[in-house]
Amino acid sequence: MPSELHGSVRAPGYSRLNPASALLCLCMFASGACGIILEYIQASLASMILGNAFEQWAMVIGLMMFWMGFGSLIQARIPKERLVYVFIGIEIALALLGGYSPTLTYLSYGYTGHYSLVLYFFVSMIGILIGLEIPVIIRINNDFSKELSTNLGYILSADYIGSLAGALVYVFILLRFFPITEAAFLTAGLNFFLALITFIYFTRKQIIRRNIPLLVIMVATCVVVIFGYMNNRRWQVTNEQSLYDDPIVYSKTSQYQHIVITHFKPLDEVRLFLNGNLQLCSTDEARYHESLVHPAMALAQARTRVLILGGGDGCALREVLKYPDVELITLVDLDPAMTSLAATHPLLSRLNNHAFDSARVTTLTGPGISPGEFRQIYQAASDRKRKPDDVRHVAEVRVMNLDADKFLEQVKGFWDVIIVDMPDPSTPELSKLYSKEFYLKVYHRLSKNGIASVQATSPYLAKESYLCIGRTLISAGFFILPYHENVPSFGDWGWFLCTRKDWDNSLGKQRISELEFTVPTRFLTPEVFRSELVFGKGMTQSRHTEINTLLFPVLLSYYNHESWLLE
Repeated sequence: MPSELHGSVRAPGYSRLNPASALLCLCMFASGACGIILEYIQASLASMILGNAFEQWAMVIGLMMFWMGFGSLIQARIPKERLVYVFIGIEIALALLGGYSPTLTYLSYGYTGHYSLVLYFFVSMIGILIGLEIPVIIRINNDFSKELSTNLGYILSADYIGSLAGALVYVFILLRFFPITEAAFLTAGLNFFLALITFIYFTRKQIIRRNIPLLVIMVATCVVVIFGYMNNRRWQVTNEQSLYDDPIVYSKTSQYQHIVITHFKPLDEVRLFLNGNLQLCSTDEARYHESLVHPAMALAQARTRVLILGGGDGCALREVLKYPDVELITLVDLDPAMTSLAATHPLLSRLNNHAFDSARVTTLTGPGISPGEFRQIYQAASDRKRKPDDVRHVAEVRVMNLDADKFLEQVKGFWDVIIVDMPDPSTPELSKLYSKEFYLKVYHRLSKNGIASVQATSPYLAKESYLCIGRTLISAGFFILPYHENVPSFGDWGWFLCTRKDWDNSLGKQRISELEFTVPTRFLTPEVFRSELVFGKGMTQSRHTEINTLLFPVLLSYYNHESWLLE
């Protein structure tokens, strides 16, 4: 190898970065960014496929750190004259493995039962390669740096600063605007670019020899990465279809979740999935939404003001709009893509009876809750040949796209009926919306004689989760009334009616016994609701006493480890 690589070109007292060191620091900066992005991609992939984000992020990051340590040990066996070639090989391997790992893992998820092994294989291999990067670059740069402390300072600081840059890029750009498969190929492109500029620079400086086989490998890698980038979205659709029984008619990843709609035309059956989890099925969603909404609406002493937390599909809003005495409805859902889809997609808007048609969607991004704009909601007469003025006023609706917890924390006023229709507590972010702290905020926004209705998972398939939610509601000051119904798409499903007053008093029992629904329903009747109040022996008993809090989210463990074992 030429003498430059062995340090003979050093000048006494040299302190500035020479071009080779500057290039290596730049490579380390970019490598640090790519490395953290690849770690995040693998952790996100594990969370989406295996669930339980807390555990999967910890496992993936921990496993990658372990294999990074193993990679650092391997570098000691690399001969000095091969270091530049090895670095180029590392970046080529990261480009291929990092770029294709989400697509191949997703493919294995759809067609094999060993997808977790495929996932952790990629995690391990990428970890080894990232672990090799830093010591290899340090060893190369040792021939261009005055002393070890300077070498370590420049290279390690470039790596750490690059990691921060990569984290910011992932959170604010890749995660928001690109599918995870495309983000992987973009990162792979940067890894390849590092290999390319390293090859060009050290070849032109004659520090490494022109290597035709390596050049062929780099050209092939470039073609393969570009091919993957150009086709990743098509592959994603093809792979994704294997995960669903019915044809996919809509698939998009928003800032907050992955949304899929399927449609089985022979039965005109529409299904909505969020992050792979079924949210509703058109053939039986009325059982769910009528049970969620109408008992609270019918038992409430007043229902002038109604608050819906969650329910971005619009089906709960559809049921509330049936009541002519409702004057104001506030719907708070985090994801503007979901409420926009529910308002515009023909299948979903037909399912929710165009509940959003006349509502102005106002996205609030600031820290405060401003009054916003209201839009009058009118319901037309059923005759398709109606006159333009043949409408009646129903309610004023405000749709807010922000976190329900933050909304309750900052908003003023009270509601007669509060409907809490959140996704199941399968992640830390969702478990927060089932905590004592959250339910206290609901309690303080409920009017004195108001009623809240809370979706609470399955009392049969997720018994401990259901009962934990009940205990948590009680700890927040609510008197609860549990009830459940069979929803074929989900199984036995449960809710809680919550008030500030004891349900066991004579007035509560009398109101239930005399309950009537004054609006049309497809499934629910007063007799059906009263039957929903009956539970089998032992169904409401538990050996656990814990409640769900922000600092001790025990519900997350119940849901992910003690639920759905009977499916």
